[in-house]
Amino acid sequence: MKSKLSEQKFAWVMILPALIIVLGIVIYPLIRTFLYTFQDMNLSLGGSGEVVWLSNYIEILGDGYFWSSAARTAYFSIVSILIEIILGTLIALLLNDNIRGKGILITIIIIPWAIPNIVSSSMWKWIYHPEYGALNALLVQLNILSDYQSWLGTPWLALFMVIIADAWKMTPLVVIFMLSALKLTNKSVYEAAVMDGAGLFKRFISITFPYLKSMLLVVIVMRTMETFKVFDLIYVLTRGGPANGTMVLGYQAYAQVFENLDYSGGATYSYLIALIIALLTFTYIKILNKGER
Repeated sequence: MKSKLSEQKFAWVMILPALIIVLGIVIYPLIRTFLYTFQDMNLSLGGSGEVVWLSNYIEILGDGYFWSSAARTAYFSIVSILIEIILGTLIALLLNDNIRGKGILITIIIIPWAIPNIVSSSMWKWIYHPEYGALNALLVQLNILSDYQSWLGTPWLALFMVIIADAWKMTPLVVIFMLSALKLTNKSVYEAAVMDGAGLFKRFISITFPYLKSMLLVVIVMRTMETFKVFDLIYVLTRGGPANGTMVLGYQAYAQVFENLDYSGGATYSYLIALIIALLTFTYIKILNKGER
């Protein structure tokens, strides 16, 4: 009994430093931010810090600006995830075959994902530059464009170009997940299907896709969380512009705090984003469980 208690004490002593760090840099800021959502902490308007209960939530949810940002974020998330899943699955299917130089191809494909976000975002900012960007130079040399244009100069075009930059970076992650799922497939079943005359599309739907369904859910949940929190890509490329065309919820939360000095508004935005992500994740899991049943 004493030996068991001493082992428990030793375990607590070992994890205590990590526990203190987690409480200090994770748990406490979460609690403090949550409390801000119920207070008047708009310093630009002389916020007194008094408790206002649900007023911040009511004000933001009743503001059309929030819903337009939410719609923009949803569009960014859906289009970006669709592009990444389609391209990632196709690349994974290619790499799943025994092709020459597969190891080199996998290494090259992983490079965009390994580059830090701020670096890749800065790189795309130079690529999209309206005067000496690489994209304009390439398209003009191929006679696709007659003159250079501003890729980040109009709202919807800017949002789409941000989506392309995000898809370029995150598609390798989908490739890794899909490739690991494809390794679980039974190749003898494929051979039998070929012998029975099943076409490529039929084999994918009947044999390959069931192996990918669970992994697809993991990818969708992970990418949904990341796309709804996207900030660094928007910060470097557009700062929410032009004309708020790329003002997504994550950047709006940042702007509320660091540009408007509205700490309560920024905190409320953050927790509303967390709530949206939680609801979407719960929906994904329910859909998957229903499909399995």
